[in-house]
Amino acid sequence: MKIEVLFPELCNLNGDISNIKYLQKCMPEAEIIETAIEEKPAFVENDDINLIYLGTMTEKGQEIVVSKLKKYKSRLEELIKNNQPFLVTGNAIEIFGKYIENEDKTKIECLGIFDVYAKRDMLHRHNSFFLGEYEDIEILGFKSQFTMMYGNNEEDYFIKVKNGIGINKNSKLEGIKKNNFFATYLIGPFLILNPLFTLKLLKIMGEEEPKIAFNDDIIKAYNVRLEKFKKLNSSEE
Repeated sequence: MKIEVLFPELCNLNGDISNIKYLQKCMPEAEIIETAIEEKPAFVENDDINLIYLGTMTEKGQEIVVSKLKKYKSRLEELIKNNQPFLVTGNAIEIFGKYIENEDKTKIECLGIFDVYAKRDMLHRHNSFFLGEYEDIEILGFKSQFTMMYGNNEEDYFIKVKNGIGINKNSKLEGIKKNNFFATYLIGPFLILNPLFTLKLLKIMGEEEPKIAFNDDIIKAYNVRLEKFKKLNSSEE
């Protein structure tokens, strides 16, 4: 089992790296490949990566990562088409859209793999609780972002919103999912907060008898938190 973590020195805001630490607890035998920004990604020449992970980064970090990954756009498209598992969290989702627009209307051209784009508003941070549904699993988490995403993700959304916002305040469809590519604006310990999704992800990655670490405690915590989230209205700033 191999997991490639892209650019952990840049893409680890909000403690997103805890997702990988939890996967290590679930699969102690897994090989974790940490690819630094100056290194060639393992996915370029290897077809045996079980998960490619990219986490939240700064706005400047987005520009660096876009510049790095542009040369591998066709390879990324090929991998997505061929059901390569990806997990992309926080504002890393924007890297795969068409562009990111600044307040002055200048644009940062992104990979353009999906027909969406983002707009920045650095004077207004959006913060909210989130509750939604992916297939038969209730997904919960937190959002904290200076950007909103626009475009039509009706054919490839990840989570249907129950409480909170989708890719923008007028959307009830969160994230992007195509084949085994999962991307969400949700931040932090996404896999720890959502153990039932983690179990499904492990199956997708090829784990024959998947088990989640600290099963009883983490399921109990999930159920307690789920009940609290159902009683909360999303809060925004």
